[in-house]
Amino acid sequence: MSDYLSGHRSAIEAAAVRGWPALETAPIDGWLWRYSSGGSTRGNSVATLSFHGGDVGRAIDAVEDLAQSRATAACFTVSDLSQPAGLDAKLAERGYAIGGHHVTMAKQVALGTAMPDGIVLCKATTPGWMDVYLAGLAIDYRAAAPALLANLPTSATYLSAVADGVTVASGLTIPDGQFASVQCMATAAQARRQGWAQRLLQAIEHVAERGGQHILYLQTSATNEGAISLYTRMGFTTAGHYHTRSKTFVVASEGA
Repeated sequence: MSDYLSGHRSAIEAAAVRGWPALETAPIDGWLWRYSSGGSTRGNSVATLSFHGGDVGRAIDAVEDLAQSRATAACFTVSDLSQPAGLDAKLAERGYAIGGHHVTMAKQVALGTAMPDGIVLCKATTPGWMDVYLAGLAIDYRAAAPALLANLPTSATYLSAVADGVTVASGLTIPDGQFASVQCMATAAQARRQGWAQRLLQAIEHVAERGGQHILYLQTSATNEGAISLYTRMGFTTAGHYHTRSKTFVVASEGA
């Protein structure tokens, strides 16, 4: 990663938190507890980029109380930027299991990127866009996704790749100061390996340049080798890694 991007690492991660707001949140000593009824990692975990409390154990207790009140697991997003220092080890000591590993990638917006053919921009989802995006999600995430999308900033731009009048790929970008996201990338099964994802990325870069953004960022599973390979070819480099730590609680039934 370039020194330029490295200097913006914390701001990129903060933009990613804002770029996929949860349906329900609560501040806990600088952390942000997030709940969205399943599926999304960002939408259902504690963002830990800042902490100003005096007792990390008590803050974890507060997270666990909220989790139990929603009959869900307590889940934290953890990286080398997490506060306070040593949080990952503290969670491990309390029985939190390590979960999925993810990567944050970023690139400087290139000047003069043209809008490719076959890409349609909208300020809201369309039925075709939604069909393509939802088809690639796990069932629990698919149920929660429409509400999460409806909760996005109104500045979002939805991009559809259209071939012969049919939407074959989806993408989404949200501007945030000098940053712009790459989100909701999906391609219909029958249209894969035809360059649609690359065209969507070029279109997002075009939109970002016109909007005055200087850095594109995205987050994806560290095991998604195909996507990471594509993003690398398009000029993205690794900005950081993060993983989850979660703990499931057994909720006693009434009368037990």
